[in-house]
Amino acid sequence: MKSKKNSHPKTEPVITLMPLCEPEAVRWDMQQIQLGVARRAYELFETRNREHGHDWEDWFQAESELLRPVSIAVSEAAERFSIRANVLGFQVNELKVSIEPKRIVILGRKQSSGESEIPPADFYPDMILRMIDVSSEIDPARAAVELQSGILKFELPKVAQQAEKAAAAGKA
Repeated sequence: MKSKKNSHPKTEPVITLMPLCEPEAVRWDMQQIQLGVARRAYELFETRNREHGHDWEDWFQAESELLRPVSIAVSEAAERFSIRANVLGFQVNELKVSIEPKRIVILGRKQSSGESEIPPADFYPDMILRMIDVSSEIDPARAAVELQSGILKFELPKVAQQAEKAAAAGKA
C-alpha cells in the first residue's frame, strides 16, 4: 500500500509594490506624529512636577508609548543598498514611504476597527515613524519597494555608480 502524503499546496507570499509618496507630503504627517510625541513627553514632564533633567527620558518614554519599533537590516553593495524593514501587522494602505537621495522615511498608522476605545491588554502602539539615512546618494526614481509578509523590501540603486558607469562607457 502506498503512503499518502499530506500534500498541502504551497501558497506563495503576496508581494505588493508600494506606491511612493512625495517627501513634502510625508514631512507633514511626520510633523504631526512628532508633535504627538512632544505633547506626551511634556505630559510626562508635568507628572514629575516639572522636574528638569529628564527630557531625553521623557522623550524616549513618549516614543515607546506611541510608536511601534521597526527593526531594519541594511546591506550595501557597490551599486545599491538593500534594506528590509519589519512592518508586520501593517497593510499597504496603512503605510507611507518616501525616498529622498540620502533618506528613506516609513510612516504607518493602523486604521481603527471602530471597536472599543479601551486598548486590549496586549496593547501595542499603532503608529510607525522610522527614518533611515544612507551613506551614498540613491536614485529615488529607480527605487523598488515592495511589501511581502510584513517586510518592506527596498532595492535602492546608488547615483554615483550610474555616473561612473556612464563615464566608463564613454571611454570605451
